Amino acid sequence: MEQNYYQPQQMYHSEQSIAQTVSAVMKQVYMKMFLALLVTGFVSMWAAGSETFLSMVFANSWGIWVLLGVEVLLVIAISGAINKISSAMATTLFFLFAIVNGLSLAPIFLVYTGESIASTFFITAGTFGAMSIYGYFTSTDLSKFGSILVMALIGLIICAVVNIFVASSTLDWIISGAGVLIFIGLTAWDTQKIKNMALSMPNATDGRLATIGALSLYLDFINLFIYLLRFLGDRR
Repeated sequence: MEQNYYQPQQMYHSEQSIAQTVSAVMKQVYMKMFLALLVTGFVSMWAAGSETFLSMVFANSWGIWVLLGVEVLLVIAISGAINKISSAMATTLFFLFAIVNGLSLAPIFLVYTGESIASTFFITAGTFGAMSIYGYFTSTDLSKFGSILVMALIGLIICAVVNIFVASSTLDWIISGAGVLIFIGLTAWDTQKIKNMALSMPNATDGRLATIGALSLYLDFINLFIYLLRFLGDRR
């Protein structure tokens, strides 16, 4: 009986190819996320220093709600149509979202000192990086925690809406603490989910997976930063 001596070599090359695909996708994810954070930061600093923009948007009670509404629509458009639009269009919508988000985050530069914003950003980057690395390399299946984290996030949003009317400082601290924990967990879960999607999708390198992955991790980073800023930020 003839033995197939090429099978182990073929399996090795197949595994190597899969590993290269996953690595390529994750590099695209982190690069797009990093560039989107840069865009958001520069736009936010520009908007905070523009009296024309501030008077046009934030002098009207509906201004910030319009920006938030546009953000929600862009997230829905990217997530819902990711398989129907081109990679270039998905990337364009993602960076458009980063620009709009930068506009809506402009008030933090008016509320908190620049030093505390910078220090909180680096703390967020370190925490995010550690949890993303954990999510990528851990052998533990985090999917069972994903549904719990999503339900916790929904509860967090409901509590935040309620606190708009209640205006409880105690509840605000609880929401902030819960937000930090939830988005720390979501960072690890989303990283593992993106990695698993790259493993299972034959056309993972076409750019669309990298865009939707970058969007997920971008949202985790921004929300983690905002909740940490409530604890660590020094008000002007």
